[in-house]
Amino acid sequence: MDSENELSRMRHSAAHVLAAAILRLFPKAKLDIGPATKTGFYYDIDLEPPLTSEDLQRIEEEMREIISEDQVFECQILSRAEAIRLLQNLNQPYKLERLADIPEGEAISFYRNGEWLDLCQGGHVRRTSDIKAIKLLNIAGAYYRGDETNKQLQRIYGTAFASEADLNAHLLQMEEAKKRDHRRLGKEMQLFSIDESFGQGLVLWLPRGAIIRNELQKFILEELEKQGYEQVFTPHIAKLELFHTSGHFPYYKDSQYPPIPDQVALGKFLQKHSTCEEMVQGLETGILDGFLLKPMSCPGHIKIYSSQAHSYRELPIRLAEFGTVYRWEQSGELNGMVRVRGFTQDDAHIFCTEEQLASEIDACLQMIQKIFDTLQMSNFRVRIGLRDPHSDKYVGNDASWEHAEAALQNAAAKLGVPVSAEAGEAAFYGPKIDFVVCDVIGREWQLGTVQVDYNLPERFQLTYTGSDNQAHRPVMIHRAPLGSLERFCGLLIEHFGGNFPTWLAPEQVRVLTVNDHFATEAARLIQELKSKGIRAHQDDHPDPLGTKIRRAETEKVPHMFILGAKEVEQSSISVRSRIHKSIEGMFPRKEAIAKILELIEKRLLPETIARSI
Repeated sequence: MDSENELSRMRHSAAHVLAAAILRLFPKAKLDIGPATKTGFYYDIDLEPPLTSEDLQRIEEEMREIISEDQVFECQILSRAEAIRLLQNLNQPYKLERLADIPEGEAISFYRNGEWLDLCQGGHVRRTSDIKAIKLLNIAGAYYRGDETNKQLQRIYGTAFASEADLNAHLLQMEEAKKRDHRRLGKEMQLFSIDESFGQGLVLWLPRGAIIRNELQKFILEELEKQGYEQVFTPHIAKLELFHTSGHFPYYKDSQYPPIPDQVALGKFLQKHSTCEEMVQGLETGILDGFLLKPMSCPGHIKIYSSQAHSYRELPIRLAEFGTVYRWEQSGELNGMVRVRGFTQDDAHIFCTEEQLASEIDACLQMIQKIFDTLQMSNFRVRIGLRDPHSDKYVGNDASWEHAEAALQNAAAKLGVPVSAEAGEAAFYGPKIDFVVCDVIGREWQLGTVQVDYNLPERFQLTYTGSDNQAHRPVMIHRAPLGSLERFCGLLIEHFGGNFPTWLAPEQVRVLTVNDHFATEAARLIQELKSKGIRAHQDDHPDPLGTKIRRAETEKVPHMFILGAKEVEQSSISVRSRIHKSIEGMFPRKEAIAKILELIEKRLLPETIARSI
């Protein structure tokens, strides 16, 4: 932890050096903020004309000059009046606005290095020479304060490490990340598209990408059937009142699409009101009836549960749905498939008794582990999200929260993986377990989740009849092993670098012929493969065999079946495999096909794991 803190201080200090270098080269630049990040630092600036890659190189060279000057980081505490005068003299309006964020009575600190004095609460190395290895990476756009209605600033990203060796290792990792970027591979492999005319953050699954999605859904459905889940479907839109009752609308209002007014009610409303603000306020307060694109499926599943009476003998009731939900993300936060506005969750809700809670949580965790094992995702940790006792965002009583948190902590302790408990990470209605996966290039992603909820059953007055013939309140478990299919598939593209295992590959076998004389036999083989459920295509281009092989490799087809005179004469197939070297060679036709079927049916992963492909 000390080394991590020291690295964070170094990166924060590097951001100050970046600001100083910018002002040396561009004295008219207006600066906003420059924090350290998990992998580096950035600084937001307002400057015209936009910076170029050549400017970035000049700024980095100036940063190295400042580092060599061995400037000391000195703290100065100023009164509010002194701070205002200073920032006005420096002609830094964004800093002046940030000053207004500091509460009255709180110390106002500035840090000086050389000629640059920056509003900052601290966390620095002692001198600029303590910054050992830096690199400016790129320039991007960023709205001031993250608000699309504000001016877009230029954000300069950089990184810093304790040694050149560490920096070079990180840069190599970034190069690998570029090769595996799901946005690039998704386009090259024709897996998905995001069309601006359709809408930002809304994924169009192309046929090849839809195959991967469908295979994952089939896998999950098999596991659901084994554990006794029942499939349900709920609409994409519901009355706003439903989400007021659940608490989702008031708690997550800013991250949801705006409500849609009921057309009849709107007509009556507009007879007395005329402004957009009044309409919005009417929807939010319930004066005006409206609908909401569903941000989650739980209220729908609750209504399915409550549509009929239940006895304790029926519990647990497990309802599952691949439900598409909608969240309003800022455009600057959207990122290919991993940060979108419409996504499908492998969602499920379990309604159970208090006595069944522990075993149901265990079963949920086992399902997530089965998925991760099947996909060779062994590098993950478990984060238990607890409520922050000092926050007022949570609903429910203390006893219910304590029961729920204890149940999750006991279940997580059995997993045999690193576990951390983090206050403030709970949902407003209950604590949760999140599976945080580290991908092959070292980044962390929150995927599967299991949440215990005593509060929504209370809000919706859910009951079951107990053995005492009295009404009792069920406990509710929210559970999504993959999380979002969009995010999960985006991660899988990068995890495998597009080299999908056979069972997930959009094209599993490509049939190649030595020349056109064997085209008829290749067509018969294609039909045989397809009849057995193998996704196969023929390369019928009039190219040499070597060209066809290279094309199949470039397009990341896992297996090639090659036909020539010898193969046709002996009713055999020459097999080349990009990911399973043990099945390469010439085999009788039935045996070659059986080997592919085994890889598919057993969902076997490549012998060469994703890191080394």
